[in-house]
Order: sequence, then structure tokens, then C-alpha cells
Amino acid sequence: MAYMILDPASQPVDYAAFTVEDLSKTHFIGIGGAGMSVLAEMLLENGVDVSGSDREANTKTEHLKTLGARIYIGQSAGNVHDADTVVWSSAIKPDNPEIIAARERGALLLHRSDILALLMQKHQYAVTVAGAHGKTTTSAMLAQILAAQGEGDLKDPSFAVGGSIRTPRGSIDGGHAGTGEAFVAEADESDGSFEKYHPYIAVITNVEPDHLDHYGSADAFMAAFAEHAHHAQKYVVLCGDDEGALSVLASMGEEASRHCVVYTARQGIDLKGSHALRVLITNENETAEKGGTGNDRTGSKALSAAAERFSLTFPSSLIPEMYRNKDGGGDTQTFDVKLRVPGIHNARNAAAAIISAVLMGMDPQKACSAAFEFYGAKRRFEVRGTEGGVTVIDDYAHHPTEIGALLHAAKRRFPQSAIHVIFQPHLFSRTHFFAQQFADALSIADDVVVTDIFPAREKQEDWPGISPDTVVSRIGRAGPHTDAHSIPDMDTAARFAADRARPGDIIITVGAGSITDAANTVLEQLRHNGHRTQNGKQGSHV
Repeated sequence: MAYMILDPASQPVDYAAFTVEDLSKTHFIGIGGAGMSVLAEMLLENGVDVSGSDREANTKTEHLKTLGARIYIGQSAGNVHDADTVVWSSAIKPDNPEIIAARERGALLLHRSDILALLMQKHQYAVTVAGAHGKTTTSAMLAQILAAQGEGDLKDPSFAVGGSIRTPRGSIDGGHAGTGEAFVAEADESDGSFEKYHPYIAVITNVEPDHLDHYGSADAFMAAFAEHAHHAQKYVVLCGDDEGALSVLASMGEEASRHCVVYTARQGIDLKGSHALRVLITNENETAEKGGTGNDRTGSKALSAAAERFSLTFPSSLIPEMYRNKDGGGDTQTFDVKLRVPGIHNARNAAAAIISAVLMGMDPQKACSAAFEFYGAKRRFEVRGTEGGVTVIDDYAHHPTEIGALLHAAKRRFPQSAIHVIFQPHLFSRTHFFAQQFADALSIADDVVVTDIFPAREKQEDWPGISPDTVVSRIGRAGPHTDAHSIPDMDTAARFAADRARPGDIIITVGAGSITDAANTVLEQLRHNGHRTQNGKQGSHV
């Protein structure tokens, strides 16, 4: 059988002429995934008849059921018998029975990016957040800022974020179809499909080569971001502390660069001869506030106080006229920001989010204050619990730079603590291309366990010889003071790490795959070890 080619970058419909209502009965293949479930939820809120299938039930499929979606466990041709539109992601293969059945029935086949592009068309102020890392946190923070303090057209924003958003009022689902004109979307660069978007503001957090299995080379990866930047209708907001983002700026051309806003902590930054405006980040520090109760929704006293403080200095021309200094106070205005989420990288993410809100017309002071109400996105420095004096944190970091930023933030937040990491590499290809970079980043920790690779869309046989040892064997060279261990079985790895931890230590489960489940196993083993100690027996020490 000849299977159809599934090209995520193709554009099967005219987004300007085609509407969400035209989708009619819409079926999602893999509806329980982070990206797909968000879009399904937004279509349900738009009144679309939604169904979907997945290999197994999870919390997202159960939640979608409560919203009215029909959910099938397992994938078969019968699941799409009455679907007018079938939505697929890049994880779906051409031989999927639901793809074959949809094609035979003549159903409209749309990639998940097509749905996102259609949703964007409905909003005046669409913002995409792209980058090798930082996308989820930045888009979640912007959504939180708008939801908390947005007024007029910015009230009740729509958003599509790859993770729930934690706030003082509890967690907000990552997908919401609001009534306002603002739309915030995390733009996935992994398959090139983000070229379909034409947002009001394009945020680029960084441009560091990744997904080389798709792009083939670092140059092709960089070129894709440059193309994405040119699709912005009004502004490009990019990080001047990232050389890859500055390369995108250099590619913009003289006229296009006039629409670029660069946020940076580098006062003497070379803007590559562009006409971009600069927002300066100053006075960065981490200050724990006294009086934290630990009773907030993070569940951790250590994270209940402000983690990061900094100031943003705007050119007055970027600030909506109604919020500019009325006393002729100069060409710039400075605003103080404090965050609950730790790490210099999160200060950069917050800068991008605040700037975007201001460019949409928001009061800068309100945008800065609302940032403090952001407790993080799910699986971003998420405290899962504390047992026996050991704090367990879960994080989605799966690129070497992300892991390095995470561990530096952990060291900064917990300077007296030993840091233990349980890392699950994501994709054989990424492990192959960045093995030494992973080793360098993990060497920041005191103790590292690497588990089996999460394959996602890949197969082991296509990457012979790539295993946890690919990373572990390099850690000794990168960090001679870091203990590194290869333990493929995740459950065994989790218990091993728990046994090695002592009161005051930090254990972080790290990766984009199923490693998040290991946090529960770690907590369970820590409780077990505590009970053994209470009964007069010493816990296991490896």
C-alpha cells in the first residue's frame, strides 16, 4: 500500500477564508498529548463537535470527556467514521489506521499547526513564542499576566500553552478560548510548522540548534527562525543575550529591524547595525523574602518567597501614551519586577512576557506586578513534595542549555544543598547530537542518574549504540566531581537516587518523557527510608 506523505509544513487551507466553524466534526489522533489536548479544549470552547483517540487514558483525556469530547482508547478506522476533519501531529505516522481511513473517506486532514493558525485568525493581538527553550514558561507567564490584569481588548485572553499554568488561585489549563482580542500561543519549531503563523508579535527566546533530525543542519534551523520572524505583522521581540537570536536580528534587514525589540542585560550590546529598540535588564538578584509561610499552592516554603528581582528600562516610545510619564521624565522609564520562579533564565522569560503585554497596550506597572502571580508552568521547577528533609522537584528540561539553566537556578536557590538529578534523555537523535553538551550541563549537579532514552517518534534500531552510557561516559570528563550512574530502569533509578539523598538535599527529575512519573517513586522511597529509620534501622546507602 502506498501511504500518503504527511508534511507538517503544508498548508491545506486558506486560513483567512477558512474558519473554525468550517471544521465541523473534528477528530484528534493522539488527543491526550500536551499540544493536542490544548487545541481540542479550545475547539470545544468554540462549540466544535470534538472526538479523539489515544493509546491509553490519562488525566487530559478524562478532562476532555468532562468537557463533552468523545474519547476512544486505542486507534482504529472506526473512530473516524463520521469525522469531517481529522487532526494529526508530527508523532503520527502515515500508516496509522485513522489516517488511512480518513483519507479513504475524503475527510479533511489538518496538522495541529493548522488548527492553531486558524484560531489565531480570530484575534487582533496574536502572540507566538518560539525558541529552542523557554517557550512554555514565557507563553504561560504572558497568558497569566493578561488573565490577571488585562483590560479592554486584553481582558479574558485566549491561549494555547503546552502545560498548565500555576497561579495563586490554583492551576489554569493550558488551553482557553477567551472572549478578548489577545491570543498567546507556544510555537513549536520542531517540525517547521511554525512558519504558518503570522502573529501580531513574534517572540524569539533563543535560537540554539535542535531538532537536527528534521532540519539536517544548524544553518537550516537558524534559517527557519529568520523566516518565522519575517512573518510577524507588527513586532519581533527577541533576546539580545542569545547569539542565535541576534543572528536572526542581523538577518532582518534595515527596515524590518525597526519593528524589533531586544531585551538584554548587556548594556554595551552590539545590535548588528539594526534599528531595533532595546529594553535593558538591570539590578538582577535573588532575594528570599522573610515571612514565607510555605502554605501557598507551590507546596514549598523554599519557593513561597520572591526568587528573582530585576528592573526593566523601556524606551518611552514603546510605552502606551496613557502610561508615559506626564512630567517629561526623559526618554526612558524603569519598572521593578519580582518573580516567584527562580533562575536568570526566568528573568529573561519574564522580560519577554512583560514587553509583549506592554506592546499590546497594557499598563507596564500592572504587567510587572502580575508577573509575581505566576507560580510556574507545570513541570517547570515544579515542587512535587518533601520527605525526610529532601525536596523533590520535577522539570521538563530536555535540551542541554535548558538543563544547565535549571541546575544553575537550583544551585542559586539552594546553595547549601547537594543536587541529585535523575535524567531521562528525550530522543535518540538528540542524545547522539548533543551527548557532550548533556554531559557538561549535568556535571553542574553533585549526583546524576541517567535512565533509558524516551524514544517518542524514533526507534532504537535506527540509532545503534545510543544509550544512557552515551551521556554517562562523558560526565567524568566534564565534571570529575560529579558522581554519574547509568541505570536504564526508571523505577530502579528513582529508588537509587532516593537512597543516596540526605536531609537538606534536592532531587530533580529531568526530561520531556515519562520521567515525571519517577518523582512519585522518589517520594515513596524517601517515605519508606524514613519509616525504616524511625524503626531503628538505617536506610540503604549505596
